[in-house]
Amino acid sequence: MEVNADDFFKAAALDKPRVTNKVGSNVTLINVMQIPGLNTLGISIARIDYAPLGQNPPHTHPRATEILTVLEGTLYVGFVTSNQPAPNRNKFLSKVLNKGDVFVFPVGLIHFQFNPNPHKPAVAIAALSSQNPGAITIANAVFGSDPQISDDVLAKAFQVEKNTIDWLQTDM
Repeated sequence: MEVNADDFFKAAALDKPRVTNKVGSNVTLINVMQIPGLNTLGISIARIDYAPLGQNPPHTHPRATEILTVLEGTLYVGFVTSNQPAPNRNKFLSKVLNKGDVFVFPVGLIHFQFNPNPHKPAVAIAALSSQNPGAITIANAVFGSDPQISDDVLAKAFQVEKNTIDWLQTDM
């Protein structure tokens, strides 16, 4: 197999805004699936568009640290530390970012971004420390898996009634 320049190139149009989804964001990820030349290099990049009051909901990257830079607008961002020994609790670390600000999300930790502005969209670029970082959106994984996780398990874990779990699973 012969390597050529196209193995290291993608006309990704990352300068163009993207339509957002039902939670008010759109992630355009460029990883090894789009650029084969990223294989073994340990990097990828994403553009994230946020509608007014939109969010990139709580999620994790099991194989990558993420560094996020705000290009336009304002974002409220945060992550939760890993489980701590009793009696301590997981610590929530957050910050409001403005244009030009940078924030790091350590590998594997649950994190989010939220555009608090009800009138203006926001845009960010994220660099990730893997050519295939993966993404697990927490709500989708827990309440929208196929097959579904037992409502008995989830009701006990979240200390809520089964009908609440059923409602959440139906909405996914």
